[in-house]
Amino acid sequence: MPSLTFLGAAGTVTGSRHLLTAGEAKRVLIDAGLFQGRRELRDRNWAEWTAGRLDAVVLTHAHIDHTGYLPRLIGQGLVGRVLCTEGTRDLAALLLPDSAHLQEEDARIANERGYSKHQPALPLYTAAQAQQALGKLEAFPFDRPVEVLPGVSVTFRRAGHIVGSAFLEMTAGSTRIVFSGDLGRYGTPLLADPAGPGTADVLLLECTYGDRRHPPEPAEEQLEREVKAAIARGGPLLIPAFAVGRTQELLFLWRKLEHEARIPEVPLFVDSPMATDATPIYLRYPDEQSADVRELLARNVRPLHPRLLQFVRGGAESAKLLDRRGFFAVIAASGMATGGRILAHLERHLPRPSTTVLLVGYQAEETRGRKLADGAKELKMRGGLVQVRATIVQMSGFSAHADYSEEERWLSSLPRPPARTFLVHGEPPALEAQRARLSAKGWPVEIPAPGAHVEL
Repeated sequence: MPSLTFLGAAGTVTGSRHLLTAGEAKRVLIDAGLFQGRRELRDRNWAEWTAGRLDAVVLTHAHIDHTGYLPRLIGQGLVGRVLCTEGTRDLAALLLPDSAHLQEEDARIANERGYSKHQPALPLYTAAQAQQALGKLEAFPFDRPVEVLPGVSVTFRRAGHIVGSAFLEMTAGSTRIVFSGDLGRYGTPLLADPAGPGTADVLLLECTYGDRRHPPEPAEEQLEREVKAAIARGGPLLIPAFAVGRTQELLFLWRKLEHEARIPEVPLFVDSPMATDATPIYLRYPDEQSADVRELLARNVRPLHPRLLQFVRGGAESAKLLDRRGFFAVIAASGMATGGRILAHLERHLPRPSTTVLLVGYQAEETRGRKLADGAKELKMRGGLVQVRATIVQMSGFSAHADYSEEERWLSSLPRPPARTFLVHGEPPALEAQRARLSAKGWPVEIPAPGAHVEL
């Protein structure tokens, strides 16, 4: 009888790790995410949790909260094979080395400044281990059944969250299990809509926005308004954004607003080597693109290139931006301001009232982005305190996660309710709201605790 163990993204939105144990003790991990956010969650990254070797890992998409622990597992020799989509393979080739670099850099700075409790501070894994993990990835197309292990198969279905993102239709013996991964939205500027799920005996459903709906105002109208307001304040405009997905959506809409003369042409910098490399990947897979993107490409229009856009790759070039005068905008990772080049820009410009910080994605508990959204007057950054006098604006129209109404639309494709539904990847209010909603329809619904083990 197959079983599930909820090793991450249980009661929280981070650290996605779900262990499927099938016949003859075959062990398949669905996602190998890094815990992010508050200290108690981050500390879990250092705990031993696999209880032995994993026969396989199947990845839903490339974001670090779903893949970021993989290099440590590979470095410890704990993984047999790793399966993913082609787009996930391409993006992981950027995200995992970058994650390793950030951890090595944070450890180096902590040792230099002496603010770590550990002597010396060590990274969770190294760049060499990230490269080793990439060498294990086996990529497969959508909509084709693949044998993971004898008796266990997976079909990757388009999720519309980022390029390569999938929900998984898995079979373990006679049991059909659907792992939603991170579900995308309908009618987005860049990506095609999510595919509909088939029959499921068991469903694991993400609930990032299980307690809310996204605002009806289109994202491009929100962006137009906030860019104009930031220009009026004098600038700069700082946009912490995921290098993969959010940055490309911003570029698409920014170019559109310029083309329609709804915002002036202003200097725009993507200060992220990873975003620089990820942007062409978004144009690589036509079957995942929205109709708007395909139409622009057919007319030889570069859909992700505002006129005054500059991609910033080198560190010296990035440092020069800190002293730039006049209005300009910077898009830089990370999206929750947990690391990356955005930190230097925030350190320099948060104390200035003329600065605008535009938060364009989900901000997990205890992250710097969440603290800014909640009105923090000072922010701890790399061993010091930074005063916050900038204007902080949070927009939800850019979310790449389905809200509860969009999840209901996705669930309507199921021919019948699953025998069991487990709610994951959400904070407690969102999980409870989704549980109440589905239970009212007669669905058997559970919210697993961290570490919970259930027989299917």
